[in-house]
Amino acid sequence: MQLFHQVSQECSRITTATYSTSFSSAIKLLHHDLRTPINNIYGFVRFADEIVDTFHEYDKPTLLAEFKAQTYEAIERRISLNPILHSFQLTVNQYQIQKELIDAFLYSMEMDLSKQQYNNQIYEQYIYGSAEVVGLMCLQVFCEGNNNMYEKLKPAARSLGAAFQKVNFLRDIKADFEGLDRMYFPGCDFKNFTYADKKNIESDIQRDFDDAYSGIIQLPMKARFGVYVAYKYYVSLFKKIKQVQPQRILEQRIRIPDYGKAFIIAKAGIRSQLNLL
Repeated sequence: MQLFHQVSQECSRITTATYSTSFSSAIKLLHHDLRTPINNIYGFVRFADEIVDTFHEYDKPTLLAEFKAQTYEAIERRISLNPILHSFQLTVNQYQIQKELIDAFLYSMEMDLSKQQYNNQIYEQYIYGSAEVVGLMCLQVFCEGNNNMYEKLKPAARSLGAAFQKVNFLRDIKADFEGLDRMYFPGCDFKNFTYADKKNIESDIQRDFDDAYSGIIQLPMKARFGVYVAYKYYVSLFKKIKQVQPQRILEQRIRIPDYGKAFIIAKAGIRSQLNLL
């Protein structure tokens, strides 16, 4: 069984590295004990997201329903022949990740199967399920059974997940609308996306980042540096997005080049060594 566990978890690691070089780089900065379970969570999240965002030529509702049923079966039976689900169940069972978090995530994925008019309530529900609960799953790994720490850091973990997701929405606003017919931000119209719309969204994201930072510096040492680097990457991306006009957001995807990512890691490393996080 150990070999099967290893092969399954290697599939999750490869999934993370292939789909997101940024997250993969940040995960490598975590303590060795934490890298595998976080990759296992990412692999699960990535596959679910692929179903609703990519598999347009297939019956996506059926695929997601099957994936959902197989997820719960894997957790209950403690085994799956799907290596992504097998590795995920290992992490869920080892760290006692709450079923409510998995339920909320999969419900948000189901929301993506149909066009939604996002009012504030639905938007907040979607953000919670698609992003905040992922932060909470990771936090359960980082706290390694320390429930008092987990409860204390939950608000900050939710804020960090929300900030990451909202920055993604703002960065990908063109692709989401043109490719998937989605506009997540309540009250916004892609064809009339104004400077005021962008400023309001940015103010909301900035509050999330501010709330998240206080929790990052309280994380256990095994997790703090990797999470801080991911935070700094998204803050840098956010700052770059803030500098451009709304029309440019609608025309192209804003990125941080590889040399910029390397600089973020180097600078964060210096701050960590000087105990300035």
